[in-house]
Amino acid sequence: MLLGPQRLRPSVAGALADLGVDGPVAVVTAGWQERESEIDELCEHVGCEVVDLELFRRAEELFERDPALFTALRERTGRLRKLQRLYSTRLDHAMAAARELLARPAQDDLVAMHFGGAVEAIRDLDREHLDRVEAIRAAFDEEHGVAERDDVVAARAEVARLIDGCGALAIAGGHVAVLVNRLRLFDAVASAGSRPIVAWSAGAMALADRIVLFHDSPPQGAGNAEVLRAGIGLYDGVLPLPHAKRRLRLGDPARVALFARRFAAHRCLAFDDGARLDRVGDGWAGVDGVTRLTVEGRVVPEGDR
Repeated sequence: MLLGPQRLRPSVAGALADLGVDGPVAVVTAGWQERESEIDELCEHVGCEVVDLELFRRAEELFERDPALFTALRERTGRLRKLQRLYSTRLDHAMAAARELLARPAQDDLVAMHFGGAVEAIRDLDREHLDRVEAIRAAFDEEHGVAERDDVVAARAEVARLIDGCGALAIAGGHVAVLVNRLRLFDAVASAGSRPIVAWSAGAMALADRIVLFHDSPPQGAGNAEVLRAGIGLYDGVLPLPHAKRRLRLGDPARVALFARRFAAHRCLAFDDGARLDRVGDGWAGVDGVTRLTVEGRVVPEGDR
């Protein structure tokens, strides 16, 4: 189940009840980083035993025991950040061209043709960037044998043991890059097996096939959505947009249309307070409060045509 933000309208308890889960529940709050252990409100809300997997703390302890891995990861992070900045520079120009063409008052066939080409150029850039990011990550894992390192093997086994004693896995939000890195490092999602998974905010983003960072009005920058990296890949074809009303100008048809066209291979779904989408088998069901960005520049309830 993918849920909307929990701070104002918590709904995890209802989701777990609908799944028939009365505890214990394993929870990942690594995206909260140093605040990872502050789960009292979540425990009170769900009303059952909560097992904090403490993936952020475990990672910090792992890096202390394996400083060579930490040093290599820090170098990789620096390389990936530089790659992101270079991609962002190229993206600024590509997005500016698409916006200028979209704003032309006369949308004749020639303008439409060039606008379509501009959008395709952005998609190509997104794919190129994603491929480069994942190539760096794959090469790193192979070079350093991350999955075979003794401390990583032991930590993964402990996390798997804790999850094995629970009826469901809950994944909270926070810093999405930190969250997905910890989920991958400890192989937590695979360890859940067939158990139900409830995720919200950055947790929902982390489980998708790709992670896109978005904010139309950031304190600095051009406000262009950026592909960050591949997600866990628990599902594909859906791009979750938590806090969409606060982060996107949903009342601007041009921006909505360009966003939806750029990511047309995915259903761009806004998850605001109270939203919920259930994954059943290979499909989706139980839509509640989820809206979809359309290529016409509208925001409609998911399920509407």
